Amino acid sequence: MGESLSARLASNLKQLREARGLTQDQMAKLAGMPRATWGHLESGAANPTLQVLHKAALALQVPLEELTASPRAVGRLYTQDALNTHKQGDGTVRKLLPDPIPGVVIDRMEIPAGGRIPGVPHMPGTREYLTCESGEIQLAVAGEQWRLRAGDVVVFRGDQRHSYRNPGSKAAVGYSVVLLVPVS
Repeated sequence: MGESLSARLASNLKQLREARGLTQDQMAKLAGMPRATWGHLESGAANPTLQVLHKAALALQVPLEELTASPRAVGRLYTQDALNTHKQGDGTVRKLLPDPIPGVVIDRMEIPAGGRIPGVPHMPGTREYLTCESGEIQLAVAGEQWRLRAGDVVVFRGDQRHSYRNPGSKAAVGYSVVLLVPVS
């Protein structure tokens, strides 16, 4: 059987307190409770009232649910082939993050020498940030053109027709961050 609720509470409280670099005494003062009460909570032997849990959550600046939540892994590795990748034009576009962030799209683009990736216009009001990581990328947006080299960034309206071209003799890599307009 899994860890008891009181043991999970104790483990979470201790982990959250230690992550903030605080002692039990400091944490108890922040929560407005005796040090012995905080120590009892971290021991796993406590059966706290909702008011005590509320004080602890406020002091730690976390939602109440986080105090009793099941432990999460510290991290998770996603291999390159686990990320959504597709061909677009002559290049390859890969999601940079495995989990979606509401209102944000982040892609890694690899464009072969002389290759082109057509852009897809987004909703009106969308902003796009293009960063060139390596090589050269020529960005064309609504009749304007920019030539980016490693480290350069251009910001443009993502709701316009646009395309990315590699005028160089080696592959180019760029990152596109699109800030979508919130749907009301």
